Amino acid sequence: MAEDKKIPTGRIGRLARLAVAGVRTGASVVLDRDGSATARAAAEALGNLRGVAAKVGQMMSYVDGMAPAAHAQHYESAMKVLRAAAPQSPFDDVKRVLEEDLRQPLDRAFAEFDRQPLASASIGQVHRARLPNGLEVAVKVQHPGVAQAMEADLASTGVLEVLAGAMGGKRVNSAGMFEELRTRLREELDYHREANHQTRFAAIHQGDARVVVPAVHHSHSAARVLTSTFVRGVGFEEACGAPLEDRQAWARTLWRYVFRGNLVHGIFNADPHSGNYLFHDDGRVTFLDFGCVQPISPARVRLSRMMHRAGGARDESAFAPLARDYAGTRPGRYDVMATQFIRLCFEPVFGSPFHITRDYSGRLFTTLTGMANASRTMADHEVTPMPDGVLFLNRMNFGFYSVLARLNVVVDYAAEDRTFLPGDDSDLGG
Repeated sequence: MAEDKKIPTGRIGRLARLAVAGVRTGASVVLDRDGSATARAAAEALGNLRGVAAKVGQMMSYVDGMAPAAHAQHYESAMKVLRAAAPQSPFDDVKRVLEEDLRQPLDRAFAEFDRQPLASASIGQVHRARLPNGLEVAVKVQHPGVAQAMEADLASTGVLEVLAGAMGGKRVNSAGMFEELRTRLREELDYHREANHQTRFAAIHQGDARVVVPAVHHSHSAARVLTSTFVRGVGFEEACGAPLEDRQAWARTLWRYVFRGNLVHGIFNADPHSGNYLFHDDGRVTFLDFGCVQPISPARVRLSRMMHRAGGARDESAFAPLARDYAGTRPGRYDVMATQFIRLCFEPVFGSPFHITRDYSGRLFTTLTGMANASRTMADHEVTPMPDGVLFLNRMNFGFYSVLARLNVVVDYAAEDRTFLPGDDSDLGG
């Protein structure tokens, strides 16, 4: 799949390709006998489209419960190429983007620049290069035409329904969800913004030797170009076959990275797919890709901290009202389902030490989508709109737990919480 392909940018053409892939609504497919041929065809179509479509394929490759249950293995195998080996853009087009944004010839900006990308994903591709001072760097370049392609997708309710469904939201607050999707996905096109996020995450975790965030080189970054220090490490597939102690150490690092950001600094990276990590000795993990980052309100951070503390103390009576406040639901069937889902998300803390399995992570996805489906039979007054900001939190939860499930280890996550969770909430004010 890693061949040169220009991105189709017209709205009608992109919708037609989505229809051929069978994912126009609800990520459904017309299955062949064992699903393998359809999975390969869908992966090829989504990869060629890149943008929003490729993101759906990426999620199908690693979010447990998202692919058709009977053929999940075929879909995961076919779609996983979209995490790093989606069709690449022709080098002449990539070179034009680099020279336009960096405002100098490529051979002046870099002492070396590999024409063949190391990886190609939904929005950009990454090339190894060397700065004039000799430093080895990774240069992420936006696919030419991807901004127009994204806008075509974002103008289509059908495409947004696919992605919203993949993130656990279908009926509730659809207008708000679609606007949230548009906002976050447009932000991913701004590499200046991503560079600032990457620098912020490096500062957040600078005291943790096991969390590695590559330094940004702002002199060689722009709106469509992001240059970072090059890091070598083990990829996720290889990491999943490493010795048990290594996998446990990496799982602990991943947990601290995610929840220190959430609970201490009120920010999270909503794109946790497994292609965004490199693994090293001594439990170190390098974190890549900061395009989809979302702030969390102080009120929601406070509630989240209290729920983590209640979970660590196994205090169900304290947790239940906090979950209800977090969901913001009205009393009734939907309220019961929402609070049960939140409690399920906290099982790794309540049950710590806990083994996050693929069955568990898959239940998160199917429980939330089942809740959304059940809401269709409820009266309007029974259903509470999904709160702002929760859609991408769902995406983070599904993806993050699916990643941990593949590491296949038992970890005391409550103990990890205690390494960074503040004892009170005075830092939040109010």
